[in-house]
Amino acid sequence: MDDLDQRLISALRHDARASHSDLAAQLGVTRATVRARLARLEARGVILGYSVVLKEDRLADPVRGLMMIGIEGRGTERILRQLAGFSAVRGVHSTNGRWDVIAEIGTESLEAFDEVLARIRKLDGVATSETSLLLSTKKASN
Repeated sequence: MDDLDQRLISALRHDARASHSDLAAQLGVTRATVRARLARLEARGVILGYSVVLKEDRLADPVRGLMMIGIEGRGTERILRQLAGFSAVRGVHSTNGRWDVIAEIGTESLEAFDEVLARIRKLDGVATSETSLLLSTKKASN
């Protein structure tokens, strides 16, 4: 997968119902390019399907946490694209201060959570990280 494929998948993660025209405009390519790329990603099994995310689905992650990430050099954009490809990463935020990026992570178990943390820490350019588990939610925005 090249950079355009990564950006296309990221856009679909944000809105899987986006039209080919909207995706093309967002990515700066033609509708035909979007259509061909999607067909190729589906044929290769990279994209297995499209689904609806319900509010209950967001509550289904029993293990949730925030991973603060420090990035060395100029790899931020690349790492942001890579993080968007992790199914357990629910959100990615740029920030100021000590950390460059905060990733929201949700998994079904502590073991799965630990595996995601290990994979992220191995990304080229991730210099440091600190993770906090979310124990309970007192107020949610949805």
